Amino acid sequence: MKSLLFTFFLPLAIFAQEPLAEYVNPFIGTGGHGHTFPGATTPFGMVQLSPDTRIDGSWDGCGGYHYSDSVIYGFSHTHLSGTGVSDYGDIMVMPMPLDKASVNKDNYKSTFSHTEEKAGAGWYEVYLKTHGIQVELSASTRVGVQRITFSENKGAIILDLQHRDKLIEGKIEQAGSNKISGYRISEAWAREQHVYFEMEFNEKISAIKINKDTIRGDYSAIIEFSRMPTPVLEMRTGISFTDNRGASANLRENPSFFGYEKFKQQAAEKWNEALGCIRLKGGTEKEKQIFYTALYHTMVHPNTASDVDGRYRGMDMQIHQDNSYTHYTVFSLWDTFGLRTRFMPYCFLKISAILSARF
Repeated sequence: MKSLLFTFFLPLAIFAQEPLAEYVNPFIGTGGHGHTFPGATTPFGMVQLSPDTRIDGSWDGCGGYHYSDSVIYGFSHTHLSGTGVSDYGDIMVMPMPLDKASVNKDNYKSTFSHTEEKAGAGWYEVYLKTHGIQVELSASTRVGVQRITFSENKGAIILDLQHRDKLIEGKIEQAGSNKISGYRISEAWAREQHVYFEMEFNEKISAIKINKDTIRGDYSAIIEFSRMPTPVLEMRTGISFTDNRGASANLRENPSFFGYEKFKQQAAEKWNEALGCIRLKGGTEKEKQIFYTALYHTMVHPNTASDVDGRYRGMDMQIHQDNSYTHYTVFSLWDTFGLRTRFMPYCFLKISAILSARF
């Protein structure tokens, strides 16, 4: 058996040019009791845009996805990886044919096949068989981007704030001809979790139907597009834990406003740089895939918690300002230092990357 030699490098950018992200297989850990997710994220990013196949908060549904499933309910912008308690799953959207659009979960869910599903570091794609729609996902640190290909030049996006966790309060409003904003306050593992969003499309919205009740406010919406020049719709969603001003600013953290391929390329570059802190010599291609996927999983959490302007929501639930370094959340010490102590360099890398605040 060939031996593996591990070489550590600081700073992290030394081997950024190597395409190490190509070794990452995000589907590893999505079966069994792995509790990982296959969707798009960047190193220690605020956004984890990924499909949800489990909405019951079950043990094996902690990451929102399980490889044994055959139904997707939608794509939400936050996910946990490797934990033993369910949470996140915020700001869930699902594309549908315009004439079948419904906020009923039994209507908007879709079957899918693993033969029509692909993923890599920073991107994910799947074909929704029930709806006849192709979905492609990517992300930057605070933004989730989607390219949706309908079967015709019209379609709808379902926005469901009542997804997975208990909804305490929600708000959805049209903020422009091609823009939606709002927030969700929910309860699960976290007793009061605030996620604000601003969602922008490359096409004008034809109509929006918002559903609400007297206790929780707005909880779902159907966003309609009836006059698109092509079947392809692109959307970007910026999120924030502070407020809608933060979500709006975060949405513009990336200069290339629309352009799925640019996001995908930039995400790969970030992962190549991050994974380049450890370079393998020797080993088989399979061993490299296993190693770099494991290394990738150590960089999914903790997550960026502060906005581009340095504001963040503290443990006291107040908004604070600190531009000296990036603030993070989801410090699950059990999952970081309990389950992963069999390979301590992962933990070393995680700590050094956080301290350097490169991401």
